[in-house]
Amino acid sequence: MKNNSKTFYVCLLVFWGGLNFFNSAFSEELARPDCKCPDYVFEYLGNDKFENYNRKMFNFNSKLNKYAIKPIHILWASIMPKYGMDRIKGIATNIEYPARLVSSLIQKDFETSKNETIRFFTNTTIGLGGMYDPAKHFLKIQPSNENMEQAFAKCHVKPGPYLVCPVINGTSPRNLAGKLCDAALNPSCYIATPVLAAVKAGLLVNRTSYMQPIMKMIESNYADPYDITRKLYGVENYMKCRNYDRKEVLDTAIDFIENDKELDGDNLLYEIEPELVKENSETELDTKKLTEAEIDEKHVADKGEADSGEKLSVTEIINAGDSAEDAILKAYNTKNSKLMADMLLFDYKPQNPVTDSMRTALFDLPDVDESIWAEISLWNRCFSNRIKTSSVNLYPERENYKYRYILQKGMKTSPLAIIFPSIGEGITSSHSVLLAKMFYDEGYSVIILGSAFQWEFAKSMPEDYRPGIPSQDADYLKTLTHKVIDSVQNKHKYEFNQRVVLGTSFGALTALFLADKEYKNNTLNITKYISICPPVELIYAMEQVDKTTAEWEKNPDNLKDRVAITAAKILQISQMEEKDREKIQGLPFSEYEAKLITGFIMHQKLSDLVYTIENENISDKKELYRQINNMTYQDYAQKYLLDTEYETVDDLKYVASLHSISDYLKNNDNYKIYHSINDYLTTPEQLKKLKTYTGAKSTYLDNGSHLGFLYRKEFQQELKKEISMQNSASKTTENDNEGECLASKVQKSVPAEAAASQEPVGSDNK
Repeated sequence: MKNNSKTFYVCLLVFWGGLNFFNSAFSEELARPDCKCPDYVFEYLGNDKFENYNRKMFNFNSKLNKYAIKPIHILWASIMPKYGMDRIKGIATNIEYPARLVSSLIQKDFETSKNETIRFFTNTTIGLGGMYDPAKHFLKIQPSNENMEQAFAKCHVKPGPYLVCPVINGTSPRNLAGKLCDAALNPSCYIATPVLAAVKAGLLVNRTSYMQPIMKMIESNYADPYDITRKLYGVENYMKCRNYDRKEVLDTAIDFIENDKELDGDNLLYEIEPELVKENSETELDTKKLTEAEIDEKHVADKGEADSGEKLSVTEIINAGDSAEDAILKAYNTKNSKLMADMLLFDYKPQNPVTDSMRTALFDLPDVDESIWAEISLWNRCFSNRIKTSSVNLYPERENYKYRYILQKGMKTSPLAIIFPSIGEGITSSHSVLLAKMFYDEGYSVIILGSAFQWEFAKSMPEDYRPGIPSQDADYLKTLTHKVIDSVQNKHKYEFNQRVVLGTSFGALTALFLADKEYKNNTLNITKYISICPPVELIYAMEQVDKTTAEWEKNPDNLKDRVAITAAKILQISQMEEKDREKIQGLPFSEYEAKLITGFIMHQKLSDLVYTIENENISDKKELYRQINNMTYQDYAQKYLLDTEYETVDDLKYVASLHSISDYLKNNDNYKIYHSINDYLTTPEQLKKLKTYTGAKSTYLDNGSHLGFLYRKEFQQELKKEISMQNSASKTTENDNEGECLASKVQKSVPAEAAASQEPVGSDNK
């Protein structure tokens, strides 16, 4: 026994020394790359010393997962309902108590050690082995996510180079060592009997199956899955090793950061309990205590525009006898006119425009994923899983373009909604799925297309295609939409009797340009265009996006901690129960943090597009990403959109704006625009000008910034009214057509042969 102990400690010592030597050999200090946008991979992981090997192994793992691992997970998720999977996951987590205990003890975090011990005995007994979590629900002891790598990090062991190993897509020598120690401390590893070994295998399959939706999201949404996987691993690993996933540590770190103190990870383990969300009482609007007139006056005044002395509102002008169009023109054509809202969001409690724009993404929207089965289960028939995926080819030398669609069940004709999402969003966009459900519930079939400014779209278009000039983008979207509609109609022998296009952000802009092209010769038979938050001037919107990306330069030395803290806050919100999340009146993000998040997301979309454009031209991935990290949206316009017709970016400002289609906006009523008067991608002057074009055909909300009002009930009800109105028109037209069909049947003069030879409406002769 003594010899075995000695052998164990000798092996441990050798292992520890080898790990430190290996990491030291590959952990050279390098200067931060000089680039316009932060290189998050370098910030967290340094140089990718084994990139060639890592990419090959990543591709191997992707194929292994697709053909071997994923089918097992699908089978398991189809046998066990989600409730059962969650219970089994709880048992597996409870068994891992020794690793969490040892890790917290090594970190000298005795409070967590105590809490984990109480949780283990409570959940093991009352919680039936960990199937349930009474410690959390009754004792209010939150779980921790400790592992041995965190203990190694506490002992100042360097992570070492980034590695991709078989089955494991993201790791490091320190992470591997931590996993080995976690396994050694897991009692299930010492199971010897065949039956118990099968149980252990089941626990492993159950646990790893939760990763499939994440892997699917990465593979389907990003042009370079390897790169985004590294980024996510780097942020998550740093966050966990700094213990930012613990609420008490996170709160302390936030306090240090906000006061510009130097962060010391060794001294962050003391408990304070500030509120998760700090409401800004200065911006809070108590609408319940104000009359309608007072509300209108306050919302106008709060926008910070100069007071012209004119007290008349649009409503007052209309009541005085003018038409709505004339009233709006009078209200907005005066020299110092004020921007006024047409719709109020009560109890909104605005924070800042950038943070407000994130609310739709982080607050719960109407649920489209309700099912007793996990997402990957064959039996999961939630709305998002009922949407089918197909593809069409526009150019033989280019890749097929994927699209999604869902048809009204048990019918052969229905109205159709076509959705164009925001910039960089593909066919799996959450906004698109949620809007699709709204249309579907109102009796529409739905087709979801990706943004024209997105890497998958670019791969399907001609090789020289460069998105960003709305008029040209609309031409390609028009061709694609024709092809997709014909494909769906021919495949299912279906007819769309009424067609509506809805776009958000950049998709809203291209939708209006498509409307301009179609209003003289409506080849697509679109009856209505719904545009939500279109940039009035695209170049200006690009400038504002670039400002969010450049926010990191204000505190480059604290970038890693600031990003990790922000990621931890997002994790906190995502892990909250729905009932608790609904109580939140705002988001726990400062304007700086919101800009970090927005900047990261928007630059990632640009990165994917440029990667797709240049991937074949630049084989060296390091050089390619050096160029990408030095490129802003304005740089993109400068490099890819200028030609003999447009020599400077200033030349693009007019053609890439709604001003260029003002004649259409003034003279047609087959569109509807929804906007927010505090959208940070527009200016009050731009919105006032747009209002003179559109009149009552645009509705301005008092809050919500850029798309940050999509989750609000007030807006959803208004949008449903617009959708229902179009559907009612569709049913009226359909009834008229049925009457015509009935009349034609009565006409005995029509030969049967001639009637039989007529092709159905919408058929494709191929």
